[in-house]
Order: sequence, then structure tokens, then C-alpha cells
Amino acid sequence: MKSLFGGQLPALVLFDFDGTLIDCLPDLAAGIDRMLADLGRPAAGEEKVSHWIGNGAAILVRRALLDRYDIADSEPDALSEQALELFLRHYGEVSGQRSRLYPGVEACLETLASLNIPMALVTNKPLPFTEHLLQQFGLDKYFRLVLGGDCLAEKKPHPLPLLHAMKVLNAEPLHTLMVGDSANDILAAKAAECPVVAVSYGFNHGKSVAEYQPDLILDSLADLAG
Repeated sequence: MKSLFGGQLPALVLFDFDGTLIDCLPDLAAGIDRMLADLGRPAAGEEKVSHWIGNGAAILVRRALLDRYDIADSEPDALSEQALELFLRHYGEVSGQRSRLYPGVEACLETLASLNIPMALVTNKPLPFTEHLLQQFGLDKYFRLVLGGDCLAEKKPHPLPLLHAMKVLNAEPLHTLMVGDSANDILAAKAAECPVVAVSYGFNHGKSVAEYQPDLILDSLADLAG
């Protein structure tokens, strides 16, 4: 991490959530499959859902309805709105039941906290689900700011959430580190002109994060402060 800042510590570290800190796939897939069942459609299953995660709940639902990944925007129509309402209800019922922290996450956050490095969470996940899971896993104490996908006018890969977090926490892009698992995180960081570390696991629509050329790729967040 210090190698990205001329041997110094960053002034701020921004973390993605799903696929970076927490493996939420089993619960997200359960919510999607229950939604599809309500609509008389076949289940998608975890493998497909793993490729659809990352751009927020509305686009996740739209991808499930169309059974394809290449959906950039959620087009509001009656079916999409009904499906989103069903998904949010079902996911709310199962959120956190089978989700798990990735290995090394707690060690990483504890190390950064001991170094007095401010941290914020910047995710495309709706804020209520994010806050619930942070409290469930005891991670809320680490973050000075939590931004969900429903907090601002834009989501990642737009740089706005990152720039907003930097402004609130008084940090410049060159002194801020973004940590994520997908193209959304890497593209947002590059647009915000801050360094970015990607984890090799997580959800990146079935593609390697190396294709998007982050500054550093880690197999475990326990190595971030090393």
C-alpha cells in the first residue's frame, strides 16, 4: 500500500462492500430466485447471479428478468418495478443468513484502524442492507462514512461517490486509495484520479480484474497494509 503513495500511508481508504469485504452471493441469489419464482420464471442460480452483481439492485433485477449481463441501465417499466419490489422484500428476509466475510478482512480493517487511517465504505448496494450487514458483522465501527447506491445521483463506475467521500473526509485523490473487486471500482477510481487496489476474488461479471489494470491486485486484504 505504501508503494502507491511514495512510501507514505494514504490519507483515506475507500472500500467496496459486496465481493470485497463480504461474500453476499448466496443471499442475493436466494432473493433473485424467490423473485423469479413469484413471477413464474425459472431460478437463475448462484453462478448466473454472480455475473450480474455490481451495479445496484435495480440493474441486478433487470439482468435477471432478461437473463443477460449486458444491461447498463435499469429501464423503468411496470414489470421491472414489480420485480424490484419483490426482490427487495425477499432479499430483506434472507440478507445476512449465508453471507460471510472474506478471509483477511477483519485483520485488514483492524490494522488500518490501528494506523489511524480514516476509512469509508462506497458501495452500489442499497444503504439499508449495507448498514444491516455492517452491524451484523461488527464492521460499522471502522467506517467514518458509508455511502450506498441510493445515496447519491450516480453510482460506481461514475466517480461521484468516491469524490463525495473524499470531500466529506477532507482527502485529495492522490492521497486516497480505493479498494474493490470489480471493473466498477477500478473505473470509478481512475475517473476520480486516485490509486486503486483490486482483490482477485469477488464479483467482476466473470472477467479477471487484471483486464482493467488496477495499480495492485491482492489475493487477501490481510496483505493490504503489508
